[in-house]
Amino acid sequence: MSIKEQLKATPGRGKEITGQDIESLERFAEDTRHMIIFDVLTWECPVGDKGERVRIFLTDEGYQKAVESEGRGEMKIIRRARIRKGDIFYDAPERDHEEY
Repeated sequence: MSIKEQLKATPGRGKEITGQDIESLERFAEDTRHMIIFDVLTWECPVGDKGERVRIFLTDEGYQKAVESEGRGEMKIIRRARIRKGDIFYDAPERDHEEY
């Protein structure tokens, strides 16, 4: 079995990340302050389809909306990073968070 097949066979591991590419222009926008990778849990989630894993770059306001969406159970943030002038500073993973 190939590594790719093994990852697909492991629940929650090796999911393809949709949304914005790591080198997308949004990352370098002046007002971009956050990047999140999240799992879409419901069809009501404003970004993505249920079951997808999505990466997006956000302003402070956009990040607050994402946190509110997570509070409503529409998504689960898996990974977060601060963005400064296009540079990515990942938060230290919490023990409770799933590794992606």
